[in-house]
Parts: sequence; structure tokens; C-alpha cells
Amino acid sequence: MNAARVMAIFEKDLKEFTKNTTILFTPFITIILAIIYSRMETGDGLPLIVVYAIVGITYASVTSGVMMILMAEENEKKTLRGLIMSPASYVEILLGKSLVTALMTFITLIISFIIMESTNMIDIQQIIGLLVLFFFFLFLGIAVGLFVKSVGMTTVYLMPIMFIFGFTSMIEFLGFSPDSIVIKITDYMPIPQLVAMGETESWSAIGIVLIWTIVAGLLAFVCFQKVKKDRA
Repeated sequence: MNAARVMAIFEKDLKEFTKNTTILFTPFITIILAIIYSRMETGDGLPLIVVYAIVGITYASVTSGVMMILMAEENEKKTLRGLIMSPASYVEILLGKSLVTALMTFITLIISFIIMESTNMIDIQQIIGLLVLFFFFLFLGIAVGLFVKSVGMTTVYLMPIMFIFGFTSMIEFLGFSPDSIVIKITDYMPIPQLVAMGETESWSAIGIVLIWTIVAGLLAFVCFQKVKKDRA
């Protein structure tokens, strides 16, 4: 792996980040919601399900959303072909383009946790879970960003990611029966698994989230290979 190539991609995306107001203000959505949710605190701390709602919103809007925009922008400006056909490998491109996204994501999360006083997230098990979950949303963003033809189209795909994966921890508040097929399906989705992990301290939840992450990573790789083949 060539560190110089990785840093060159990172520096290019960092410049794009400072120029793109949509990307620049994306983290503020989460921070504002964290402030609102912090008002719900009753003295015993916020419920884990609420904390993970903020995590889901952050990962969906910042991690997946920003990565989608960065990749789609390359596609729209016709620079994606040059990037893919460059000497940089898939891993180098992945690392270079994810550094800005990772930086934004974890700064946003840290600020949100401080606002919500979520000290229960400072735990090795929770940190590992959050890292695995980050890569799941990152790979989703890469896959969609490689697929779409313009930045405008990312919104069409961001909303399903937001509601299907970002808000799943809040599904139980929609009035579904505990025996409902909807609840049974969503229980195996990434964020509800990590909520259950926080309540039971079971490590099996990370294994399930890791499976989701591997599937998303394979999807991103397939999309990358397809784009590379189409532009060869």
C-alpha cells in the first residue's frame, strides 16, 4: 500500500469538503438532534435506544451520505474513471476517500455523546461495535456512490438507508406487536443488535453486525469492479 497515494486522495477530498456546503453542514443535523434528545434526560441518563438513534442518524447521514456525495461527485465530474484507472488500488482509494468521512463521523459522534452525557458508550465492547457499524455504513455509501450518476441522485438512496438502517432502533415506538414479523426482522438488523448488546453484554451481536458489514463490503467491491470494467 502506497501511503502517498492515500494521502493525495485524502487531501483532494478535504479540499472538496471545505467547498461543499451540503457536506459541511451535514453533521449539524445530528448535533441539533442530540441537543433536542438531551432535553429528554430524566436523571438516569438517556435510554440506550435513544443514544443509538443518534448513532444511526450520524452513520446514515454523515458516513453513508458524505461518502455517497464524494463518490457521486467524482462520477458527475467524470474524474471517477481517472481515479479508478490510476495506479491506486481498491484499498488505497477506499482508505483515502474514507479518511475525511471517518474524521467527520467520529467528531460528530463525540460531540453528540458529550451533549447527551452518554458515558455508557465509553466501553470496549461498545467501541468495537461502533467501529464495525461504521464500516457497514461506509461500505453502503461507497456502493451507492459508485452506482449513481450524479450528486442529486444520492438523496433518493440516502432516505431508504436512513429509514431502513438508521432509524431501526426506534421501530418499536411505531406500535408494532412484539410478535410482529417487522419486529422480528428488524431485531437482526445492525443497530437493534448493538442496542441488545448494550443491554445484555452479549458479544454475539457484534458477530451479526460483522456479517452485515462483510456483505456491504462485498457489495462495494462488486460495484467498484463493475465501474472499473465499464470504464476500461
